[in-house]
Amino acid sequence: MLINRVGDFFLMLAIVVIFVSFKTIDFFTLSALVHVYSNKIFFGSLLTIDFIGILLIIGAVTKSAQIGLHGWLPDAMEGPTPVSALIHAATMVTAGVYLIIRCSFIFEFSNLCLDILVYLSSITVLVFGVIGCFQYDIKKIIAFSTCSQLGYMVLACGLSGYNFALYHLVNHASFKALLFLAAGSIIHSMNNEQDIRKLSGIFFKET
Repeated sequence: MLINRVGDFFLMLAIVVIFVSFKTIDFFTLSALVHVYSNKIFFGSLLTIDFIGILLIIGAVTKSAQIGLHGWLPDAMEGPTPVSALIHAATMVTAGVYLIIRCSFIFEFSNLCLDILVYLSSITVLVFGVIGCFQYDIKKIIAFSTCSQLGYMVLACGLSGYNFALYHLVNHASFKALLFLAAGSIIHSMNNEQDIRKLSGIFFKET
């Protein structure tokens, strides 16, 4: 909850800065005005559009569990498996990526923000992919896989491939929910055992 409150604070701050700068928070109006304010200075050499983008990135990174503000996602595995399936597939983790896609007209005018997205997501993909290979809890393996997959989506956004990010977002919602429900079925069948070292050699046959 505390980590997500960090993201909420920066997202709220981004909304305030957008309203002060553009006098509106309507998406259609913003998309029409953003090019007019693309060279407006906020502070020193920092552009207003860059500052807004950075605030949105911090909010999105928190919600989509990118490296640095990811701590809440692996720890969310303590809940029931169907709840984990919802968190990882349909609700929380998709919010950050969708925010970036929805605000793409802002990011496209900020090369700084696109660079941040690319570097941050690349590190996320690599680090969490490696960490997932060394986990023994079947649900945590899928959790770190979620972080890595979200990194791919953010990376696509950083490369201006928002359509690819949205496609993978929908695709990920389907297969990640199935993965968690399949893991839940295995855990339930094995008397609530989640350690994959103790699940080796099992063989299911139809009775």
